[in-house]
Amino acid sequence: MAVEISPALHEIIVAVARKAVDERMEEIAITRRDFDEVRAALRDLAAAQARTEQRMGGLEAAVQRLTEAQARTEQRMEELAAAQKELAVILSDLKGWQVELRYRERAAAYFGPLLRRMRVVLPNEMEDELGACLSREEFQDLLRLDLLVSGQPRYRPEAPQVWLAVEASSVVNRHDVERARRRAAALRRAGYRAIPTVAGEQATPGAEEEARTHKMLLLRDGQPLFWEEALEEALSG
Repeated sequence: MAVEISPALHEIIVAVARKAVDERMEEIAITRRDFDEVRAALRDLAAAQARTEQRMGGLEAAVQRLTEAQARTEQRMEELAAAQKELAVILSDLKGWQVELRYRERAAAYFGPLLRRMRVVLPNEMEDELGACLSREEFQDLLRLDLLVSGQPRYRPEAPQVWLAVEASSVVNRHDVERARRRAAALRRAGYRAIPTVAGEQATPGAEEEARTHKMLLLRDGQPLFWEEALEEALSG
């Protein structure tokens, strides 16, 4: 059985339905607008991520370039340090040769106060005498002496001739002391009254103590040390 709806009720129902539809359409519009905003936000996020990845790529490239530059700098610093070390060795050698040359050219000034009739002798001038008493290696080692000086002790007129086996260096060290002792010992084996002598602008504490202990002549900046002890050792040998 059909239910009759009064016009007034019909209008109410239509109004409610329209309102529900309008509200639903408004909700759909809001949802669509929110969806569009979300989609736009996602696009912005994707673009921002792309820019970030691009920047990260640029940053990684910059870090790589920086790393390579640092490696090149470290290599150059190592090369510079090696060059400086080599230069220091060269300068040390040059200074040592300069000291040796000064003692050779001014031997009278340095050794004259200690010896009369002082003269500088080349070991090869004594080759026959030395070769008869020493091995070839010992004689060749003597040829490497920086300086060989002979003379009579100035204030000991009764003393015989002595020989100074001189090793010269900018800074006298234990190696210089050892070489002077070894070469003076070879001269003594050949029959010469040899005094191991080291000379330089300075001397390490260890070298000075070695010279004192072994009764060697040490010339430090031209000033003789332990001369009397060294001379007595040579004359008593």
